[in-house]
Amino acid sequence: MTPSAEPTAPWYDADIERIILSAEDIADKTAELAKQIDADYADTDGLLLVGLFKGAVMFMADLARALTIPVELEFMDLSSYGSKATSSGVVRVLKDLDTDIRDRHVLVVEDIVDSGLTLSWLLKYLPSRYPASVEVISMVRKPKALEAKVPVKYVGFDVPDEFVVGYGMDFAERYRELPFIGILKPEVYES
Repeated sequence: MTPSAEPTAPWYDADIERIILSAEDIADKTAELAKQIDADYADTDGLLLVGLFKGAVMFMADLARALTIPVELEFMDLSSYGSKATSSGVVRVLKDLDTDIRDRHVLVVEDIVDSGLTLSWLLKYLPSRYPASVEVISMVRKPKALEAKVPVKYVGFDVPDEFVVGYGMDFAERYRELPFIGILKPEVYES
């Protein structure tokens, strides 16, 4: 991962320490992941993408457009952060599935796997709805997720244990719309 000279949004310039993944890096990786998923699910009748709102929406939209197999989109909203920089340790379901996933191939779409707490909870919850399969894709993964051995089948990038924002990822609902992934300056989230 090489830092990029890609311009940031002017209103956030002072908050971003550095860019670690450019919009081009993200687009290239999304296309690569889509080819792998297309091959893995070629013999199925399609795939249900379950995005974990709001962070996954950018990645999920780009991934859905890159796939050539039939896909449907569904969303869940889970939270363990609130407006804090670290997980509270309690997972709350803010919006559950509207679609019956029985006998469906489900691909959970994450923006980031950090501690793995929320995802671990979800992977225990979804099998109670009898899907044909459940796998996970995440644009980025932090080192703690590797330590926690959270099963993520498709990973875009491993990133350092720093506070990342952009491309759906936020701090207190800001920075999601940035087309790149950058490191947020500590003074922004520690204040």
